[in-house]
Amino acid sequence: MADHRHVTEFGSDQFLKKINQSHANGAQPAPSASGQTQLHSHSPFTLPFRLSNPLEPEESVPRPADQKRLEKRGFLGLRSKFHATKTSSTPSGEHHERQPSLSETAPKQSVPFDQLFHSLPNELQVEIIASLPLSDILNLRLASRSMHALVSLNEVPITRYHLDHHVPAYAKRLYPITAKPSLNFHHLCGLWHRLHVAAKLSDLMCEWITKDLFLRNTEEKKREFAPQRERMRRRLIPLLFTIFHFFETYRDLHLKYLAEKNGKGLLKEPYTINPIETEIMNMYDDRTLLRVHEVFPLVISSFCRRLRPPSYVGRVERSLRGYLKERPPDEVHVAILCVGGLREVERIWEVKGYNARRAAVDSWYNSLARDPIEPEPKKKRGVLSLKRKKSSMAMGKASTSNGASHTRSFGDGGVAGGSTGHNLVFNTSLSAGMPMGSLTNDQLKSLLLDLPVLQKIWLETAEAMIMDRKIVERPSEIRRNAQILTDLIREDDAEEEDQWWYGTSAPESVRPNLEAIEEDTFES
Repeated sequence: MADHRHVTEFGSDQFLKKINQSHANGAQPAPSASGQTQLHSHSPFTLPFRLSNPLEPEESVPRPADQKRLEKRGFLGLRSKFHATKTSSTPSGEHHERQPSLSETAPKQSVPFDQLFHSLPNELQVEIIASLPLSDILNLRLASRSMHALVSLNEVPITRYHLDHHVPAYAKRLYPITAKPSLNFHHLCGLWHRLHVAAKLSDLMCEWITKDLFLRNTEEKKREFAPQRERMRRRLIPLLFTIFHFFETYRDLHLKYLAEKNGKGLLKEPYTINPIETEIMNMYDDRTLLRVHEVFPLVISSFCRRLRPPSYVGRVERSLRGYLKERPPDEVHVAILCVGGLREVERIWEVKGYNARRAAVDSWYNSLARDPIEPEPKKKRGVLSLKRKKSSMAMGKASTSNGASHTRSFGDGGVAGGSTGHNLVFNTSLSAGMPMGSLTNDQLKSLLLDLPVLQKIWLETAEAMIMDRKIVERPSEIRRNAQILTDLIREDDAEEEDQWWYGTSAPESVRPNLEAIEEDTFES
């Protein structure tokens, strides 16, 4: 029977004792379980991986039979990698630090947001853009040509989304979409322009009514009256929006009437009820017509009161303060309403100080009578009186305006392609201008000569139509200023009015906030 006393079990006490003796004597390490000797003096202990040659511990070459077997099994490459790793080991006494892998050392490459966004399908890009506020959507067109083309070519779905989610019901009733070409940014921005003017003018009116009519002059009284003021502001916005629509439509129909009659206006035509006002009021339902008719005298009287000196100022104090100008004549008020509209009313109302406000009125009214004078361009001279050469950009603009060259459309073979047939930068829907924009000199002259009387605007025609429709049985049932002010600050029926004016499907973003006291700044 063979003697196996020289064989030591791996990990036993005798195995560790022999290793310690080899370290103490500085001799060769103890024989391994296979009977071979490890000659690695630089390493305290290395587990045997395979049969090793004591003469060549670093480059152990297998026998030819074993080499064929290893090549057959595919282990030769693995063994060579192991020896290459072992030869680069650190000396004894030094700790070997694990080298981090490539995935740990290399920083994570973050993909930019624009690349992630452009990698999405076109439908998802449009849905993301449509959910943004309108001002952000318009600013996106300035980011890049591809973004400008993406926004401009998808006006219809973006506009439809905002009309369904962010435009109140009363605005869509007064400005419906009659044809698909009108479903664009010009229509949407025009609605928001009118809404901002109505909201801002409502806040200005509430400030004047709170101070002059309800006599809430101190800060404490204003805080106590804040809930009533907010309800009044909320109820005035749809009514002022309707009045904006009335004067805007009146100006367009009046110009059309003058063109059809060859300049012969309404002042030279006998009529009982104003035909232009009748055509406009037929667009309104019974409830809208009655509510606007009741609040219309309050709107006109508050604006006229704004253009008069303070009532508490006497003659002596007026001379000391410099309030020398009287209120403007009625034809000036009518011109502001019928030519400038509520946008001009809101602009004049915001001017601080009576003298500055009267100067703004006179300046605006005088500008209607005279022709606009274009400033003469200054001639620039170069150094040493040498003529400057026109830049390529200026030459490109001149050639485009003269029709000598055409501008290349966006995205060669990209988003826009060449199928649009026009340049998206200069031929967008917003180039049509703002509501109630400027008029020509001939149109202004014809309108100024045929303006109605201030006391007859709306009132006579609306009351006759209310009685003809039998909205009320008697004219005495139409509420006047005192009753209207009480009705504007009442607390009940708020939910029912919101459903009527703003629509049941409209989100909270378009409904007036009942808890909000401070008015946001509206930019037109």
